[in-house]
Amino acid sequence: MIEVRLHGRGGQGAVTSAELLAQAAIGIGQYAQAFPSFGPERRGAPVQAFLRISEKPIRLRSKIYKPDNVIILDPTLLGAVNPAEGLKQNGFVVINSNKSAEEVKKLFPGYNIAIVDASHIAKEELGVPITNTTMLGALIKATGIVALDALEGPVRARFGIVAQKNINAYTRAYKETKIVKAKQGK
Repeated sequence: MIEVRLHGRGGQGAVTSAELLAQAAIGIGQYAQAFPSFGPERRGAPVQAFLRISEKPIRLRSKIYKPDNVIILDPTLLGAVNPAEGLKQNGFVVINSNKSAEEVKKLFPGYNIAIVDASHIAKEELGVPITNTTMLGALIKATGIVALDALEGPVRARFGIVAQKNINAYTRAYKETKIVKAKQGK
């Protein structure tokens, strides 16, 4: 089973991201579950979403405390939470950032990092800085959790006439994501 924890703010699409990936996994014959966790229900408040994908039925119904990978949709959360808490040793921190690989690596020493300026891509491709689908391209590049083309059906079903813009955004993020592997022996 692969477990992913997504960190974002209300209105950024963390919950939608988890749901889209779950639908993509189900579409290729996997089992999946996606669900949110949030405090004050308001735009801008910190939000977590959780995703599990497995080849077997999933019986767990708890939050994910030891994820295989984490996605950080909003880097301003770094001062408020520790998104890498509980991250498994060979997991990835997939982060939306315009910082250099060296700067991001200092924030997450010992972890594999996938960096993409998803805010910039989203503004150019979607016209708004909503990074949810963009970050899915980065996660797929880093982990291969599903094939990139597996997202197309769920994205088209969810976004209708603006689906192609989202497909362009996650495809571009896939191409532009920088991968920095951790040295062995964290």
